[in-house]
Amino acid sequence: MSDHKIHSPILSIVGASSGNLVEWYDFYAYSFTSLYFAAAFFPKGDPTSQLLNTAGIFAVGFFMRPLGGWLFGRIADRLGRRTSMMTSVLLMCFGSLMVGLLPTYASIGFWAPFLLLLARLIQGLSVGGEYGTSATYMSEVAVAGKRGFYASFQYVTLIGGQLLATLVLVGLLQFLTPDEMRAWGWRIPFFIGAAAALVALFLRRALVETATEASKSEKAGTIRGVLEHPRALLTVLGYTAGGSLAFYTYTTYMQKYLVNTAHMDAETATLVMTAVLFCFMLIQPLFGALSDRIGRRTMMIIFGVLTMVGTVPLMTAIGQVQAPTHAFALVLTALVGVSFYTSISGIVKAEMFPPEIRALAVGLSYAIGNAAFGGTAEYVALLFKSQGHESAFFWYVAIICAIALAASWIMPDSRRHGYLKA
Repeated sequence: MSDHKIHSPILSIVGASSGNLVEWYDFYAYSFTSLYFAAAFFPKGDPTSQLLNTAGIFAVGFFMRPLGGWLFGRIADRLGRRTSMMTSVLLMCFGSLMVGLLPTYASIGFWAPFLLLLARLIQGLSVGGEYGTSATYMSEVAVAGKRGFYASFQYVTLIGGQLLATLVLVGLLQFLTPDEMRAWGWRIPFFIGAAAALVALFLRRALVETATEASKSEKAGTIRGVLEHPRALLTVLGYTAGGSLAFYTYTTYMQKYLVNTAHMDAETATLVMTAVLFCFMLIQPLFGALSDRIGRRTMMIIFGVLTMVGTVPLMTAIGQVQAPTHAFALVLTALVGVSFYTSISGIVKAEMFPPEIRALAVGLSYAIGNAAFGGTAEYVALLFKSQGHESAFFWYVAIICAIALAASWIMPDSRRHGYLKA
């Protein structure tokens, strides 16, 4: 079997990234198709309240992430990164297939939204385990001096998953009417995701294990070991809160914001976000390479300043935009600022923890911050809007990004004090 393992750093990144792409494609397929299936599971109420219900289930899925971060992080640190990544992608396959097969409220009543919630909990558990393990693995196989560049491909594939979900939706809209999309077309992306997971599983089987020595430690995969690094844990929680909230505001929520507030039709908003996500994906390696030159701490401080200062004016301008080209330019401008975080999101966490508890520490700290702030972004935004105080959400994002700036300011320079030397 060893002869079939992948030893090239580049091919290892590709193998790990393939599963990452599938995981995030499946997770975002829910968000992007919810415009079409909201009424099928929540038939009562106006469009905003229906979206609020689906956003609520989207957020609940995030609250499984800490459990997933703990479970799969423990598996990764004790049994190996490869085992953890293979298991998580299988679980995502099951959750995606479950959503695609669900009967609607008209068929089984209350059980429809309940089963939808259950499927999202399964997917949340899977994604919660995916991030920490893949971030850890990609940082460990990367070449010293180029870790930022290589690690940036985690968000290339994460954004790629969003982009693929959007492209599938755009493709379906070319062949199906809006009524057909609402009736059954929304199910197709979930079947595609389940099939793609099998391909990712095949690629991950060939990955070389990186935790052979670390897994022998008595502290491997233990909460006790993680708690021995309180400063690193709190720092990661701080900048993950701002980074996740900004990322989800300008990606998953933005499509709904363009429809509900800027009053674009759903198809135009989808096309705008497809173009934005494509550009956002392409620039990640550039920012990752930049971090190898100027340092992760400097990158994080720039991110904190740009998002803290720019969120309110940018969100206000996007809400008033009329031309799709103007919307594209404004959203992309916002995401350029966010790229100072996303491009190094995994490596900046992995460098702060020793290998025997790295996957657990990265996954759990990320999952907690992401669940509390990233996963609730859509729900909080729609809640403020439903109460007539939409602009308060912009200030909320700016304040959390200010907290991320403070956390970034006190973090150590990983080039001198990190556990993965540049």
